[in-house]
Amino acid sequence: MYLPQDFAESRSEELFRVVREHPFGILVTQTSTGLEANHLPFLLEERRGTFGTLLAHVARANPIWQELSEGADVMVVFRGPHGYISPNWYPSKQETHRHVPTWNYEVVHAHGRVHIRDEERFVRGVVARLTRVHEAHEPRPWKMSDAEPDYLAEQLKQIVGIEVELTRLEGKRKLSQNRDVRDFEGVVRALEDSGRHDLALAMRQTATAT
Repeated sequence: MYLPQDFAESRSEELFRVVREHPFGILVTQTSTGLEANHLPFLLEERRGTFGTLLAHVARANPIWQELSEGADVMVVFRGPHGYISPNWYPSKQETHRHVPTWNYEVVHAHGRVHIRDEERFVRGVVARLTRVHEAHEPRPWKMSDAEPDYLAEQLKQIVGIEVELTRLEGKRKLSQNRDVRDFEGVVRALEDSGRHDLALAMRQTATAT
C-alpha cells in the first residue's frame, strides 16, 4: 500500500479500532488459479500473538479452505469510513482555484499466516462470539441456544473455521491532515451537512490525535 508520511497510521490501538468497528473484511489469498477475495466478518483477538489473531468461518461449499496451504501468507483488508471530497468544500479554492477532487478514507491491511480449523468446537466458538458481538444492541439478542440443537449442529457442519495469525499491520488514514485548518474545517462541515457524520467524525478524531 502506498503510504505517504502524512497519512501513515502505525499505532496498534488505532489499527485495532478500525478492525473492531469495521469487522467485515476482505480475505485476499493466492490460489492455483490466481488471486481470490472472500468477504467475511472477523473477530479480532488483540493479545493473541505478536500482532493479534483474526478468526472467521467460510461455507464448507466454498473451495477456498481446501485450496489454501497450511500457513500460507494472506491479507485481510478492513475499510473504515470513506467518501468523495469536492474542491468546492475548501474555502481557499475560491481564492486560488488550485484544488482538485479527492477521496478520504481509513483502511487497515492485516497480513498474516492462515490456518484452517475444521473442528466443531472451534467453529461453534467463533459463531457464538460473532453472535454475541453483533446481537449485543438488539432488544432481545438471539443466542445459539434459541435454535433447535439438531438444526444448529447441522448448520455448524456446513462451515469451516479460519484463523489468521497476524505478522504485520499497515494502516492508512487519508483524512485531510495535509490541509490547513480552514480547508480541513470546510470539509468537515460539508460532510456533516450532507449526512456523512461517520467520515466527519473520523476526521475530527484524527485531528485530535495528531
